[in-house]
Amino acid sequence: MKIIKAEHLGMCFGVRDAIALARHTARREPLTILGDLVHNETVLADLKRLDIRFARHSTEVATPTVMITAHGASERAIDQARDQGLKVLEATCPLVHFAHRVLAQLVQEGFHPVIIGQREHVEVRGLTGDRTDYDVVLNAADVARLQPRTRFGIVAQTTQPVDKVTRLVSLIRRRFPDAEVRYRDTVCQPTKQRQQAAIELAQAADVVIVIGGAHSNNTHELVNTCSRHCLRVHHVQTAADLLPEWFNENDTVGITAGTSTPDEVIQQTEAWLQTRPKAAVRHPEPVMA
Repeated sequence: MKIIKAEHLGMCFGVRDAIALARHTARREPLTILGDLVHNETVLADLKRLDIRFARHSTEVATPTVMITAHGASERAIDQARDQGLKVLEATCPLVHFAHRVLAQLVQEGFHPVIIGQREHVEVRGLTGDRTDYDVVLNAADVARLQPRTRFGIVAQTTQPVDKVTRLVSLIRRRFPDAEVRYRDTVCQPTKQRQQAAIELAQAADVVIVIGGAHSNNTHELVNTCSRHCLRVHHVQTAADLLPEWFNENDTVGITAGTSTPDEVIQQTEAWLQTRPKAAVRHPEPVMA
C-alpha cells in the first residue's frame, strides 16, 4: 500500500482562529457559542470539555458572553443578542465577512441578491437574515424557478465548489439574456486550493479517504469532487471509522480532509493506514494557487 496526501490538509485559518478565541475566552469567563462553531464533532466535543455551552438562539443563552460562529450571522441576530445585554464576540471568518460586504454592496447598487449555496446552512442563513427579497440556488432546478429581474447580483457560500458556482452563474445568464447579471466571487481561497488538490489526489489514487465532520459542507463537497475521479471514496470522521476491507495490499490510498478537521485526527488516520502492509508516504508537488 502507498499513501499520498493532498496539499492544504488541516484547518483553515478562519477555523483555527475561531477555536483559539473560544478556548482563550473560556479560560477567563463562562462562554456560550451561538450554533456550532465548526461542523466537526471532534472539535465540538473538545470545546464542551472546557465547559463551553452551545445554543441555537440568543434567547437560550445563560452566560454573559456569547460567541458568533466562524460561519457568521446576520446583523439582525447580532443586534438581538446585544439588545439582550449579552457581550458578543465575533469569530466570523474574515472571508465570510467579505461575502457579507459584497452582497450588501450589490443590493445597495440595485441588484436582486442571489446566493449560490445550501438554503439551511448557517452561513447562508447569515447572508440572508437581514433581507426579505432574495433567492438561494443550488442546482439547475432552483435556477429554473427564479423570477425575471432586470438585475441579478450573485455571490456564493464560501465553501461551494468553483465549477458548480460557475455553471450556475452561466445558467442564470442564459435564462435571463436581457438581464444584467453581476457575479462576485466569494468562494474562499482555502476551498479552491483544497478542491483542486483533491482532484489531483483522486486521479492518482485507487481509494481516497476524506476526513471531516458528518455535517461539514466543504467535506461533503470534497467527497463529491473525489468521487468524480476515483471509484472508491470513503468519508470518515476519525480513524475509528476506517475498515480494513476497504483496502487492498497494492492500493495507492489518498488522504484529504475538510477545513475544520484537526491535525491530530488526520495524523491518527494516517497512522492507522501506516499499519497496513508496505505503507510509504509520498507527498505530491504543491498545488499552485
